[in-house]
Amino acid sequence: MIALAADHGGYYLKEAIKKHLELKGIEFKDFGTYDTSSVDYPVYAEKAARAVAGGECRFGIICCGTGIGVSMTANKIKGIRAAVVTNEFCAEMTRRHNDANILCMGGRVIDENTAVKLADIFLNTPFDGGRHSKRVDMIKELEQNI
Repeated sequence: MIALAADHGGYYLKEAIKKHLELKGIEFKDFGTYDTSSVDYPVYAEKAARAVAGGECRFGIICCGTGIGVSMTANKIKGIRAAVVTNEFCAEMTRRHNDANILCMGGRVIDENTAVKLADIFLNTPFDGGRHSKRVDMIKELEQNI
């Protein structure tokens, strides 16, 4: 299952991704927001991040105006590796090398078609493991010392 969330700035990206996931038969849980009324992004980013960290959802996709605010929020939750992505290469590499579990994008940075394409890449790219596992483990170790 995929956790979806957005604030007003990322609402249209979330809705486009949601429609795409429905068409592909991929299960998701929508943590809001549910329209373009101004809201506080940390509320929605936290809900999705906790669903991923707690195992309810395998991955998350969270959107705001730039993707930056939601990524900063999500990365405060232990076990989350959220990455802001704006292109195909980064969408692939954040999975291959960083084992990212949340994709963050900005509705004022990329269009809906690009967001859907990046979501597909992110969700379908495996973690390479190997030497990258050591580095991800180093990130996890930092969480133990907070």
